[in-house]
Amino acid sequence: MNSDDLGSLIYLILLLVAVGSWVFVQNRQSLGKTAQQLAIWGLIFLGVIAAYGLWDDIRHSVMPQQAVLSDTGQITVPRARDGHYYLRLEVNGTPITFLVDTGASEIVLTQNDAKRLGIDTASLNYFGRAMTANGEVRTAHVKLETVTLDSIVDQNVAAWVNEGTLDDSLLGMSYLQRFASFEIHNSELILTR
Repeated sequence: MNSDDLGSLIYLILLLVAVGSWVFVQNRQSLGKTAQQLAIWGLIFLGVIAAYGLWDDIRHSVMPQQAVLSDTGQITVPRARDGHYYLRLEVNGTPITFLVDTGASEIVLTQNDAKRLGIDTASLNYFGRAMTANGEVRTAHVKLETVTLDSIVDQNVAAWVNEGTLDDSLLGMSYLQRFASFEIHNSELILTR
C-alpha cells in the first residue's frame, strides 16, 4: 500500500466517522434504530470496498480478452490495464500469450515459452543479435510448425528465442504483416485477415 492509497483510506474512514456521527446525533432519541442504520451503511461501505478491490478480476471475467467477429473476419483485442495489447495464440497446440509489439521485427519467444513448446533452449545456436531497449541480446532462430489464432492457422512460421531475460513473448511485425490490416480504434486493436 503506497502513500496515496493510505491517504485515500484515511480520508474514507474520516468521512465515514463524520457521517456516522451526524446520523447518531440526529437520531439519539432512538439508538436502536440508529445502530441498525449504521450497520447497514457499514455493510454498504464494506461492499463498495470489496467491489473496488475485486474490480480487475470481475472485469477480466466479464470482458473477454480477445473476441473474434467471424462475420467480418476481424479479431478485436481490448487494451489491457497496462496499456498493451495481448494475444493468446496456440503454437504447436500450446497456448502462449504474446505481447503485440509493432516495434519488434519478428516473433520472439521467452526462454520459458520456448521450453513449454518442447524446444531445448540449451542446445540452440544463439547466433542472431537483436537491439532492445535494454541493449543487445542474442537470439536463436526456430521454426514453429503451427500458429493458430481462432480459425486462422499459419504453418512453418519463423521465430526467434531470446537468450536473455524477457517478460513476455513478443508478436512482432513478421506476424502482423500476415493480416490485410491492423488498426487501433477506441482502445481496441483490430486485426483483419
